[in-house]
Amino acid sequence: MKEYELYVPLFLNDGTPVLDEVIDSIGERLLDQFGGCTYFPQPNKGMWKMGDVVFRNEVVIFRVLTRQARTARRFFGQLKSELLQELKQEAILIVERTPRRFEASHFFLLSTRT
Repeated sequence: MKEYELYVPLFLNDGTPVLDEVIDSIGERLLDQFGGCTYFPQPNKGMWKMGDVVFRNEVVIFRVLTRQARTARRFFGQLKSELLQELKQEAILIVERTPRRFEASHFFLLSTRT
């Protein structure tokens, strides 16, 4: 099982907001490809430095889980190419992880009752 997170900027480099329809279409594509996705609509602030210049943007995050890592890598590679052009970005962040399942026996509760 692999987990993928796609960080989508909410603003183009010139400050123009990304249209809601663009964000919605990304979710639809992920739904079509993977059968489901999780969308984190709250804006997350991103900052990075190139030389002495600090760039800032707000991003939203999409997450998918799949057992088809090769297919997912091809899909995300293509999606990234398209988003770089469409959103006029220098980079689009996509993170791949291997999630770890925690069994109930790994957790314990602390009681504050006396």
